[in-house]
Amino acid sequence: MRKPAGGVRLSFIRPMEPELVEQPPKGDGWSHEVKFDGYRTQLIKDADGIRLYTKTGVDWTDKYRPLAEEAKSIEAESFIVEGETIVTNEAGLSDFHALRSAITRRPQDLYLVAFDLLHLNGHDLRDMMLKDRLEILQVLIPAGSHIQFSEALPGTGDAVYHLACEAGLEGIVSKRQDSVYRSGSTMNWRKIKCYVEKEMDIIGVKRGTGKPAMVLMAENGHYMGGAFVTFRADKRQALWDRVHGKAGALPPKGLAKEKAEWLKPGLVGRVKFLKGEEKLRHASLKDFWERS
Repeated sequence: MRKPAGGVRLSFIRPMEPELVEQPPKGDGWSHEVKFDGYRTQLIKDADGIRLYTKTGVDWTDKYRPLAEEAKSIEAESFIVEGETIVTNEAGLSDFHALRSAITRRPQDLYLVAFDLLHLNGHDLRDMMLKDRLEILQVLIPAGSHIQFSEALPGTGDAVYHLACEAGLEGIVSKRQDSVYRSGSTMNWRKIKCYVEKEMDIIGVKRGTGKPAMVLMAENGHYMGGAFVTFRADKRQALWDRVHGKAGALPPKGLAKEKAEWLKPGLVGRVKFLKGEEKLRHASLKDFWERS
């Protein structure tokens, strides 16, 4: 462990970030945690007091003042704790869409879910294995406050992922238990998001030689992005027949630069896509029909 000179002001550390993958890792040596839907946050205490930073190193201590007050109950001279600032809904799940207004209007309802410890009492812990850092962090975080420890979930990655999606969570984060902490993107940490399915309007299509076909989707008049068409030949042809009958619409407002065939209203699709994204991501069209 690296030990700095005493009394120094601790600097924000660029976060270690999980890679987005399709499936949880298999085998032993991994821990699996809930992927909380909030803002990545770094909590620092040193001789200058307590500060909270955003993922990019912006000081948001004033916005997170109740969390800063609660951090005073953590019994240590200095630390750098990593976590996710969240607000929960009535079901007890993290609610990203309510978070910004909660920060402004009801910051006392914010929680910080702590999931890593980078520095403690003059010692840099980043060269320690994750499982050892978490053992220290769990003891450090007092029970019953708005700063909580992120517990690993028991079971294999596949089982934990399935249960998380069934429970309506955004997904999981899987981490190598022996991994050291290094800033930047890494496959030693992996995030696996749950998928949801939803009905949306098909407002256009993109078809080009050598490129996968894609339908363009909208929800309540708002453009949501594209979904890949992966049907077999007969169903794909049935879709193109429906598209042909709807072709000829003007580009929707703000989408004139998109090179697409725009469709008249009435064609609906069921699309599968990653949960917790503002626009469609990793999306595929599962079915389609004419609105009755």
